[in-house]
Amino acid sequence: MAVYAVGDIQGCHDELRRALDQVGFDAATDRLWFVGDLVNRGPKSLEVLRFVRDLGDAAVCVLGNHDLHLLALASQGDKTRHEPSLADVLAAPDRDGLLHWLRHRPLAHHDSELGFLMVHAGLPPQWDLATTLGCAREVEDVLRGTGHPDYFAHMYGNKPKRWDPGLRDMERWRFITNCLTRLRFCDLDGNLALKEKGPPGSQARGRLPWYEHPQRASRDQRIVFGHWSTLGYLATDNVWALDTGCLWGGALTLLRLDTPHPQRHSLACPGWQDPTRFA
Repeated sequence: MAVYAVGDIQGCHDELRRALDQVGFDAATDRLWFVGDLVNRGPKSLEVLRFVRDLGDAAVCVLGNHDLHLLALASQGDKTRHEPSLADVLAAPDRDGLLHWLRHRPLAHHDSELGFLMVHAGLPPQWDLATTLGCAREVEDVLRGTGHPDYFAHMYGNKPKRWDPGLRDMERWRFITNCLTRLRFCDLDGNLALKEKGPPGSQARGRLPWYEHPQRASRDQRIVFGHWSTLGYLATDNVWALDTGCLWGGALTLLRLDTPHPQRHSLACPGWQDPTRFA
């Protein structure tokens, strides 16, 4: 059995299928880990959702910020004039089933046998593996419960910036969500710098990539993540970054996890969006 972690898809259905054919993926025996952001901005978000859902137990997908954004749009009303690439999902006859399935995806996934943790974005320096999984479960319980519309109504925002175990309710859930689905940079005190979106070296003084924090409690844990297309592929200090910008004309990256040393596979992509439109 082969286990592959897959970088951000963002609606690039055809590229995903070609990449899987390239490595000879067999859903009967192999497994796929998706780092999140299945949807948005690419041409075939609906097809991606249907494909990954229909893989059943052959796939595990953590939620990314674009996946949560789709769920928020569906929960809070029609704003598709601002998100045309999601209109087909929200108008689909199987919309409700797809969104229910998506809302029940985890925010973090850990496999003790493989020794890998998967999240979409990153971890604050104060979190170890147990804290990460516990915090992820807290928000997963909210997403899967009857209170999820209120969560989506208050999900957006950059505060609080620093972890405090005493945080409660929406402030706590927003911080957890921001770490797991939006984080790129933080400062030495552990404050999130969520407005920083460029590659390492472009950030303001005193800020550093989350995985480079010298006191990072998760340093001994192997982590795969996506979200950061301007970072590209990275394999260092027990972290593997897999968002290589398929949507923007980069590549779609698959990382085989069940081998003694993770093996990278990539597929060149034509690109569906101009990144300067979203700068």
